[in-house]
Amino acid sequence: MSTASPAGRALTLPRVLLFSAAGMPVAAIATAIAIYLPRHFASHVGISLAAVGGAFAIVRLLDISVDLLLGLAMDRTRTVLGRYRAWMLAGIPIVLLAVYMLFVDPAGVTMVTLIVWLLVLYLGMSTLQLAHAAWAATIAPSYHERSRLFGLMAALGIAGSLSVFLAPVALEAAGRSDAEAVSTMGWMIIFATPITVGLMAVSIPERIRPNLEARHFRLRDYWDLVSRPSMLRIIVADFCLSLGPGWLSATVLFFLIDARGFSLAQANILLALSISAGFAGAPLVSRLAVRWSKHRALMVAAVGYAVTLCAIVVSPRGAMPQAIVVMFMMGFFNAAFSALLRAMTADVSDELRLEQGQERAGLLYAITTLTTKAAGAFSIFLTFTVLDRIGYDAKAGSLNDAAALRGLEIASIAGPVGFVMLGAFCCLGYRLTAERHAEIKQALDAREAAYVEAPILQTMTAEVHAVEPGASKP
Repeated sequence: MSTASPAGRALTLPRVLLFSAAGMPVAAIATAIAIYLPRHFASHVGISLAAVGGAFAIVRLLDISVDLLLGLAMDRTRTVLGRYRAWMLAGIPIVLLAVYMLFVDPAGVTMVTLIVWLLVLYLGMSTLQLAHAAWAATIAPSYHERSRLFGLMAALGIAGSLSVFLAPVALEAAGRSDAEAVSTMGWMIIFATPITVGLMAVSIPERIRPNLEARHFRLRDYWDLVSRPSMLRIIVADFCLSLGPGWLSATVLFFLIDARGFSLAQANILLALSISAGFAGAPLVSRLAVRWSKHRALMVAAVGYAVTLCAIVVSPRGAMPQAIVVMFMMGFFNAAFSALLRAMTADVSDELRLEQGQERAGLLYAITTLTTKAAGAFSIFLTFTVLDRIGYDAKAGSLNDAAALRGLEIASIAGPVGFVMLGAFCCLGYRLTAERHAEIKQALDAREAAYVEAPILQTMTAEVHAVEPGASKP
């Protein structure tokens, strides 16, 4: 695979892979937060289910304004390091510190300190995630290039998520505890983040696209962005397609072990298989998007996910072969959600740039990241609160009665299916198709041809040249 570089040349496959790999640490952290960290604090650190769910919800709500400010700041940034490169480098130490405090050394953590360090972690993750996605929109300018690039980014993100499962599987085989597995996850992330993000940041060329009109962003402009028909559909679909799988992630270990009768080792194998299925799912559904358009491919993936999840309730309890098929297909379809929605967001950023003459990619990705985080917070808070109310006891070694287990099963299936189908419904009638984007791209190319060339950063140490209309090249 290759894609267009800032300088007009095709980025080679090794560079595309290097760029995509920078998303692996954030994907690993997101998986650990969704599946292992809440359970770890509830079962081993000693914080109650309701308190853990409340802490995650509070942090996500507080983090909302941070994402919007980060996105706006990124779009306005022009430094000798570049626009998005500088932010990615700044995010590395923030992530490392928070991961150490939450994963490696959580002794004495209370609900208050859990909230504080989660806020720091989400700040670092947002910085890396927003800058990475907005940068990707500049190196893959066409509709179909974005389908392919974001599909590959999703596949490499899946590799990052999959790496999280190595620790519990390996340590359980060695007779070690779940708590030690979480600590090992932390060290893996601490080791991988500066390597993957740092190498990408110093190796990949960055193009700073010109802002053609001097215009201050006003508070009411946020509403203008989110109320656009294309963006509003993306936001609602993103919320639903994040809340559904996030809901399941919050309960999946409880569900597989207590409700479906699998051991912890079997549950980890099933989860690893589900995530690894995304290696096939993200690229293949992205290829489908090239033929059918992104929104239609997204609807197919959402319906496939919902149907597959329903199949798990009719499979025999503890039946590993059937569970393998179900979990694989769920992971296959789930991997496409984020990839296609982020690629669709990049298309909207082009539409806005044509209308306003301003770069808004960072802000648009901040808005979609906001909805993803809000969905994640709501899913953990909602499911943990429901489990607490129905009498389910999450403490290690606890015995739950049949009513509590039945409530666990219903909570783990009904919510994800309902919200994923709502996400599919949001894509009906979506109008920013491949044909419409081709018209937008043609108009942008014609307008920007008046500029000799936008600033190019070939490497981290390259000189930056800003060339205005009518000026000669340096």
